[in-house]
Amino acid sequence: MALSLLSPPPSSALCSLSSTSSSPAQFTGPLRLWTSRSRTGPALPVLTRASSEKDDDKPAFNPFGFVTDNPSSRSAIQMPESPAEDGNVGQMLYRIEDKGKEYGSYVKSGKFRWFVRETGSPESRRGTVIFLHGAPTQSYSYRVVMSQMSDAGFHCFAPDWIGFGFSDKPQPGYGFDYTEKEFHEEFEKLLEVLGVTSPFFLVVQGFLVGSYGLTWTLKNPSKILKLAILNTPLTVSSPIPGLFQQLRIPFLGEFTCQNAVMAERFIEAGSAYVLKLEKADVYRLPYLSSSGPGFALLEAAKRANFKETASQISSGFASGSWDKPILVAWGISDKYLPQSIAEEFQKGNPGSVELKLIEGAGHMPQEDWPEKVVDALKMFFRV
Repeated sequence: MALSLLSPPPSSALCSLSSTSSSPAQFTGPLRLWTSRSRTGPALPVLTRASSEKDDDKPAFNPFGFVTDNPSSRSAIQMPESPAEDGNVGQMLYRIEDKGKEYGSYVKSGKFRWFVRETGSPESRRGTVIFLHGAPTQSYSYRVVMSQMSDAGFHCFAPDWIGFGFSDKPQPGYGFDYTEKEFHEEFEKLLEVLGVTSPFFLVVQGFLVGSYGLTWTLKNPSKILKLAILNTPLTVSSPIPGLFQQLRIPFLGEFTCQNAVMAERFIEAGSAYVLKLEKADVYRLPYLSSSGPGFALLEAAKRANFKETASQISSGFASGSWDKPILVAWGISDKYLPQSIAEEFQKGNPGSVELKLIEGAGHMPQEDWPEKVVDALKMFFRV
């Protein structure tokens, strides 16, 4: 596998790697410079901590280890030209405030304003596709998939759920309390405003609000033509990531939800890749702009019953309960949800569920390798 080689960075940039990595290295002892060789390239410098232990000859951290042949992530490692800028919130907001709104506009629905991305047109010959994201991310993750799907003749919508991305973040207790029922009700209103009245194709991915997309589907089967599920908790055995467990702990949850790099680190921790800086900027932006998104996530996590929701999904889509076609397109490098979750779900309804494994993709296949997701969806949505 060929590696994309980067020039050795200046020492100041190398020491600032923790600002863009999903799991920053903690250097507490003297520093030593190691070299890491690819199969075909020159030696690359790697910074590690000196140790007197038996594993002294093993580098503790290799910042070049994320470089892969994936065309979506080949230039993933970012080394800021001005490291101090990464710690200046004002400068960061100025640099990124207009990023990440591709194909999007604001739509007023009921009392709230949704940010909705749209590609294609109502006259698109192959039908409408709705893309729903999970927590703690946003519809930005679908931007490439939406663009290519509209080129294939589909009309696509991808909203940011209320409380996420660029949509409104109402304060709990003032018209929206971030319960499953309220998410369902507001989504129903949004579909009416968007003019989606005929059955449509639905794509769902992710935790919490992603799961709510599936429980909404169980209550509205007549509105769905076909259902595609990307990595989402589907069985009662689905693990709950540490982020959501922390959010439910008093005081720790309030602290955790205000971490501006929470979303990008969640994405990177569930994948084999590091986000490019311009992508990380967009996922970071809502949490930098105000405390609202963090507290919205906190409230939603506190009110969620993860195991009960997973149980509803597992039984609701089982044989005898659901007979419409389902595609489970699964990134097999997901660090949160193992492949066994998808296989267990398929066994519950083998007549309706088709399983497509996506090599090289992690928890968010639409971000890691959108081209493969598009290929799977185009094949599945043929009518």
